[in-house]
Amino acid sequence: MEMEAFVRKACKAVGERLGSGFRVEARDVRKNNGVILHGMSVIKKGQNVAPTIYLDTFLEAYESGAAFGTIMQRLLQICEESASGEDMDMGFFRSFEKVRDRICYRLVGRDRNRELLEDMPHVGFLDMAVCFFYAYQDEAFGEGSIPVHNPHMEAWETDTAELFALARRNTRRLFPWECRTLEEVLDELDGPSVQEDGWIGLPLRVLSNDRRAYGAACLLYPGVLEGIAEKEGCSFYILPSSVHEVILLPDDGEIVPDELKKMVAEVNRSYVAAEEVLTDSIYYFNMQKKEVVVA
Repeated sequence: MEMEAFVRKACKAVGERLGSGFRVEARDVRKNNGVILHGMSVIKKGQNVAPTIYLDTFLEAYESGAAFGTIMQRLLQICEESASGEDMDMGFFRSFEKVRDRICYRLVGRDRNRELLEDMPHVGFLDMAVCFFYAYQDEAFGEGSIPVHNPHMEAWETDTAELFALARRNTRRLFPWECRTLEEVLDELDGPSVQEDGWIGLPLRVLSNDRRAYGAACLLYPGVLEGIAEKEGCSFYILPSSVHEVILLPDDGEIVPDELKKMVAEVNRSYVAAEEVLTDSIYYFNMQKKEVVVA
C-alpha cells in the first residue's frame, strides 16, 4: 500500500474511534538530511498540544502481515498515553529574555540539509552546519527541543552571532560531555560482545553528551578536544558515527585516512538511520596546532 493511502486510512479509522472531540490530521515532517516522515496529529478540542504519531514503521508492519486492527489498537494506545490533558503555554517563546538561557546548538551535515538550513540561522563548521534549538523543560510535557528558525530570530531582534555565543555557553552546561571507551558504551547498550567481534583493546573512544542526543556537538565545546588530546598524549582522527556521537581514534602514524573514509561511508549506508547520518567525511585534531581539519 502506498504511504499516502495508508496515512489516510489510519487517520480516518483513528478519527472515527476517538469521536468528535478530536481532530485527526495527516502531517508530513521534514527531518534531518531531507528525510520526510509521515504521521498524523491528534488534536483534542480546546487544547493546543498536538502529538504527532509517525506511521512509517506501522506501514512496514502492515505490509509484513500485521492486522490493521492490531495496528489500530496500538495507535489508540499511543494517543491515550500522549494525552496530557493540559495545554502548553507558548507565550514565553516570544520573549528572548525568557529563552536565551536555554538556546543550544547541534551539528548537522551541510550538503544534505541545504534546503532545511535556508530557513534556519546557522554557522558553518568545516563541511557541517551549527544550528540552534531551544531546550525546553516542562513538568507536564517533560524535556524536548524547539528548532530555531529565521522568523524566531527576527522576532527576538537578535542575530546568528548572539545565538552562537549563547549556545556556546548553554549547551555545555545543559548537556555535559562524556568521553568513554567503545567497550563501555557497547556494554551499556547491551551491544555485541567486544571480545567476540575482536574490538577489545582498540584505542577507540566515543565522545557524546550525557543524553546521547545530538552529542556530536561536543566537538564544539571549548577546550574539550584539547583536553582529550593532552590526556591521551597524541593527535587523533574523528569519525562521525552519527549526529549523536563521534568516535576518536588516536593517530599512531600508520592510519590510512582513505580507508577510514570508506568505513564511515559504509557504516552510514548500512547501519545509521538516514535522518541520523552526520557526514561521510572524517576529521583530524592536531594536538600541536589545536585545530580540527577535514582529513
